[in-house]
Amino acid sequence: MSSNVSEVRPEGGRAVLPGPKELLESLIFVSGEPVSRADLARALALAETDVARLVEELAADYQGRGIRLERHGDRVQFVSAPETAAAVERFLHLEAGPARLSNAALETLAVVAYRQPVTRPGIEVIRGVDVSGPLRTLQQRGLVAEVGRLPAVGRPLLYGTTDEFLRQFGLSSLADLPPLEFPDTDEAASAETKMIGEPQMAEAPAKE
Repeated sequence: MSSNVSEVRPEGGRAVLPGPKELLESLIFVSGEPVSRADLARALALAETDVARLVEELAADYQGRGIRLERHGDRVQFVSAPETAAAVERFLHLEAGPARLSNAALETLAVVAYRQPVTRPGIEVIRGVDVSGPLRTLQQRGLVAEVGRLPAVGRPLLYGTTDEFLRQFGLSSLADLPPLEFPDTDEAASAETKMIGEPQMAEAPAKE
């Protein structure tokens, strides 16, 4: 543990009761999945504002270490640091395992992440190939989900990334994505329109 992270130490032969931050740390650790600040506040009988403050303190404590405290909206979770990914993969033998995404799936995921919400034709315009297979894989992994429909002919589905995507890639929000250039937005939109048709306009109410 970091020297900055509070520890429960015996004092005069008697155990020191853990404080709110130590208790919060334990609950987040055993949760395994992202847990909401509201649930943590109820479990600890604390105000959510106090939990939010303690979460920020814990996040600062773990900066620069192999474990990080990630915040996804109002949810928090301990995760391995992104820079340790190669060592973690070797240890868990993920390189040869079924959990590893194909290049096609990774490229499709990148398009969704940077251009969301985006239709399947919109993804295919950028990638230049059919993406039904990779897109289905990403949905099965919980990395991509349907987020709505485009108001165009056929009302094609729109796709976006999920909280699981942020968690697996060690991101707090989409704003943390590194810069990445894609084909010109206007050109891509024009090509997509040719594939799915012009957006439908809402009909004006009839005049009395």
